[in-house]
Amino acid sequence: MWKTRSQFPTRLSPATLLPAAIQPPVVANFWPDDSPEELAATVDSLLATVEPLDGAPIALIVPSTASDLSAGVAACGFKQLAAGEYDLVVLIASDHRSPLTNAVSVWPGKSFTTPLGGMPVDIALAEALVAAAPRIVFAPETQTRDRLFQMPGLFIQRVCPRCPIVPIRLGAADEEAVNALTEALLSVLAERRAVIIVSADLSCYPHHEDVARVDKTVLAALETANPEAVWATLAAFKGAKMSGPATGLGDEGSILAAMQVAQGLGANTTTVLGYANSANYPQTASDYVVGYGAVMFWRYDPPDLTATHRETLLALARAAIAEYLQTGRLPAFQTNDPLLSRRAGVFVTLRKRALSSKPGQNGPPLSPEMSLRGCIGHLWADCPLYQVVQKMAVAAATSDPRFPPLTPEELSALGIEISVLSPLHRLTGIEQIEIGVHGLVIAGAGRQGLLLPQVAVTRGWSREEFLQSLCRKAGLPTDIWPGPAALYAFTTLTFEEEHLS
Repeated sequence: MWKTRSQFPTRLSPATLLPAAIQPPVVANFWPDDSPEELAATVDSLLATVEPLDGAPIALIVPSTASDLSAGVAACGFKQLAAGEYDLVVLIASDHRSPLTNAVSVWPGKSFTTPLGGMPVDIALAEALVAAAPRIVFAPETQTRDRLFQMPGLFIQRVCPRCPIVPIRLGAADEEAVNALTEALLSVLAERRAVIIVSADLSCYPHHEDVARVDKTVLAALETANPEAVWATLAAFKGAKMSGPATGLGDEGSILAAMQVAQGLGANTTTVLGYANSANYPQTASDYVVGYGAVMFWRYDPPDLTATHRETLLALARAAIAEYLQTGRLPAFQTNDPLLSRRAGVFVTLRKRALSSKPGQNGPPLSPEMSLRGCIGHLWADCPLYQVVQKMAVAAATSDPRFPPLTPEELSALGIEISVLSPLHRLTGIEQIEIGVHGLVIAGAGRQGLLLPQVAVTRGWSREEFLQSLCRKAGLPTDIWPGPAALYAFTTLTFEEEHLS
C-alpha cells in the first residue's frame, strides 16, 4: 500500500527554501593526505587517462563509492561530459532509510560543497520539481547523511565547473515514485542543456563470482535500452540469495528514472564505458565485493557527410596507402572541419577490379569473393574520422591476414570503400536483425566476429544464415546465441570511389 501524502516528509514551501543554506562536505577528503590542490590534480590525472567516445551524455551512471578503483571507472563516464555543453547537472542517488522511504527529496539549499569548494544549486528548478508532483518533497536532513554526491561532485567541478546542480534523493524504488520523478524531470528539462548523473554502485555480494555474474547481466540489460527488461533484471537480483549473505542491488529506481528521462529527452543509444569490481583492488576485504560501472545514455546521429566530405576521405585513404607503401609513414593531414574530426568507428574495404581493354577506362568489378583485397576496421568511436580512415586504409592494405601485403603496383587497380559505423546496440531476438541495414558483432568465449551489412546482401543470406556465418567467422558454435554470447547490431554510412585514379 502506498503511503499517503501526509506520511511523506514535510513538503516545504518556496518561502522556506533556506536560500542561504550550504551543504558542507560530508567527509574532508577521499584521498585523506591530499590538499584540495592535490585532490584536483588527482581527479584531472584520472580524466586524462580516458579517451572519450563520440557523443555527449544525456544521462550517466557512475560509481558512488570513493576509492581509487571506483574513481577510475567514474572517470570513464565523466570524461564524456567534455563533448557536451551543459547548463545544469541533475544528481540522483537512492536513499533506503527513513524518513525518505517511498518519496523523492530535493536539496533546497543555496550550495552543495565538496573538498574542492561549493557548487551552486539551481533553486528555481528545485522549486519546479517540487511543484510538479506530490511525491517530490524537500527533506534537507536526507542530504547530510552520507557521501553519495561527493565523488561525482569532484568530477563535475573539474569538467563542468560553472554548472549549477540539483541534488535529488530517491527513496524506495516503487514504480510510482520512479514515474513521478521521471515525469517531473521531463517537464522541467525540455528546454535545458542538462545531464543527469546517477551516483550508484552495481551489485554488492560476498563473492567475486556473484558480483561479476550479476553485474554482467545488469549491464547487458541496460545495453538493450528496454526499460521493462532493465526493471525486471534489477528486480530479479535485488536482495537475491547467492553464496552466503547478500546485499544485492539497491539503486534500480535511480537507474530506471535516469534511463527513462534520457530516452524522453532523445537518447537512442546506451554505451557501457567501463567496469571493475573491488575484487581487483587488493586493499578491499575479500568477503565484500562491490561492482562499479560507468554507463552512458546518449543520442547518436550519423555524420552528415556531404559529397565533398566523402571524396576527401576516399582521397585521404588512397593517399595514406600510397605514402605508407613508399615511406612507412602516414601523410600529414590537418582539418578544422568538425565532421571530419568527429570520433567514429570505421571499416575500410579494398576491392581488386579488372581493367578493361580500353585505355583510361576501368572494367566492372569482379564478384565480391574474388575482388576482396583487404578489409580492416576499428569498432570504437574514439579516434577522429580522418585519422581512423587513414589508419584502417593502411591496415587493410598491409595487415589483413587473409592476403599478402599490398604492393605499390597494385594500388591503381584497387577500389576503396569506407563504412562509418554507428554504436553497437545489443539484440535480444533474431527478428530484430534487418538484412541490408544491420551489421552484426558477436562476442563470447574470448572470441569476437564482425560482418558488415553489405555482406549479407551480396550473399543473399537470411537472418539465420547471417547469424550462423557470423558465428563461424568468430570461431564459435553456430547455436551459441541466444546463450552465453552477446549479439550486437550496428548500421553503417558506406560510400566508395566511383572511378579509379
